Amino acid sequence: MSNYKTLDAWKVSMELVREIYLLTKQFPKEELYGLTSQIRRSAVSIPTNIAEGLGRQYKKDTLQFFYVARGSIYELETLINIGLMANIISKNYFEKLLLPLERSLKLLYGLIKSYEIRTDLK
Repeated sequence: MSNYKTLDAWKVSMELVREIYLLTKQFPKEELYGLTSQIRRSAVSIPTNIAEGLGRQYKKDTLQFFYVARGSIYELETLINIGLMANIISKNYFEKLLLPLERSLKLLYGLIKSYEIRTDLK
């Protein structure tokens, strides 16, 4: 499994990045170096860590990058909760983002579990 572009976890997280960029374009300018930047970084971290993990030679390294991607999902969820709390993100948009966030998390959990039980990797 060396082509990360075929993974559903990567595809869904890329869709999430697109949604995040569309959302944050509407944020107030004073949030450019605050919430906007942090939300974008955490969203981008998800697919990039999945891709980087698959590029690693050892199972332990691959899993570590998958764990970082999983952490970024939780970070992103927290940040959009902050945006909701600060009235920067509407309740409707917040709920719209929860679906791909939850789907990304489930797919990543499945990917992690499948790599943890694989015996054909070093």
